[in-house]
Amino acid sequence: MSLLDFHGINDMSKIVDKKNLFSFALVASLFFFWGFAHSILDILNKHFQDALVISKWRSALVQAMVYGGYFIMALPAGAIIRKWGYKVGVITGLMLYGIGALLFIPGESLMSFEFFLACLFVIGCGLTCLETAANPYVAVLGDEATAPSRLNLAQSLNGLGWIVGPLVGGLVVFSGEDGNSGSVSLPYAVIGVIVLIVAFVFSRIQLPEIVEQQTSMDGEGKGDKCTGADESLIYNDESLIYNKVEDAREKAACGSKAEPSLWHSSVFVFGLVALFFYVAAQTGINSFFINYVTEKVPTVSSRTAALLLSFGGMGLFFVGRLLGSWLMNRIQASKVLLACAIGGILCMAYVILGSGISALVALVLTYLCEATMFPTIFALSLNGLGVNETKRGSSFLIMSIVGGAIAPVLMGVIGETNMAIGFIIPLICFIVIALFACKLLR
Repeated sequence: MSLLDFHGINDMSKIVDKKNLFSFALVASLFFFWGFAHSILDILNKHFQDALVISKWRSALVQAMVYGGYFIMALPAGAIIRKWGYKVGVITGLMLYGIGALLFIPGESLMSFEFFLACLFVIGCGLTCLETAANPYVAVLGDEATAPSRLNLAQSLNGLGWIVGPLVGGLVVFSGEDGNSGSVSLPYAVIGVIVLIVAFVFSRIQLPEIVEQQTSMDGEGKGDKCTGADESLIYNDESLIYNKVEDAREKAACGSKAEPSLWHSSVFVFGLVALFFYVAAQTGINSFFINYVTEKVPTVSSRTAALLLSFGGMGLFFVGRLLGSWLMNRIQASKVLLACAIGGILCMAYVILGSGISALVALVLTYLCEATMFPTIFALSLNGLGVNETKRGSSFLIMSIVGGAIAPVLMGVIGETNMAIGFIIPLICFIVIALFACKLLR
């Protein structure tokens, strides 16, 4: 069964094997933490504009520093995972995340925009390690055919983090009498402590490691021998081994083709581009959601807009992730991706041209459309690659998240006087994603 054939897969056990369920749940919990980290940035973006009296494009450097960390750290994170495994990659990411978050405590005393940016860069490097390890691990922790469903299921916890971030940020950061004088360090201090505790827990448990084992098979009836690669899950102490992440793949001597390299796979290359544009769209929309709402409806406060982002936008984002996992058991993943991309294009067009409450509705509905895009693009881009190439490919895919550093700055410049115009950037991004989906359907 190919990755693109999902018909007849209706059983949860086929998405996640019972023997892998604990490992899946543990790693999937990490998705919440980086969802929270990303979503609270949208609160900081508006808060710094008001508290530090800076322009929209300069406040967008908040996003640029975090996503810039992805670009700088992606390849080192991949190297860590290839040499020491997914578990070490997770622990490294959690440590950097926790340290960067706790640095917000002295940062609030200094109230230096540059110091906050440095803290966010450290957090971004930590998130890079987490995503580089967790996304491919979940993707290969079971049948290749159900990878998009499995990744969408894990990403639903990411969606939950996206709800909690603006909620906590809106209530704490915008809690002062003027709506802007709340505590910036408090949410980061709490999450920093929690993340470091989780890092300690991960250091004390065993996770099966995905490796590529060479096996020699006697070619009965063929008169020769051939070598195949069996992708297996192996516990770090090597005391327990159980087979089957994927069936053993026979090499050319066994009559099948070798796995394609990254740069010879047109799907991977286009997927790399599509993921860049997706993260650009998502980050840009999130960054200026509050600005757009308060400009379109001046009677709405920043705090109310933050709550709308949490319960409205991110609420639909969470629902979309769950719905996507269910849909992809019944509908070809690339078809779902195309439908969502078209929906995003239509919503963005109305956000730019519309007005009043209806424009806000279109903006909120965008989150439902974009919910499944990241995990689906990620999983489809890695389809057909071997274990080693999957680890390497995930590094480059995570590096493409740097799109989130560029889009907010461009939107801030374009939308300095009229925020609606800035949303032409995510409109273009959704068009690119639609083209990627069309390629998969050919």
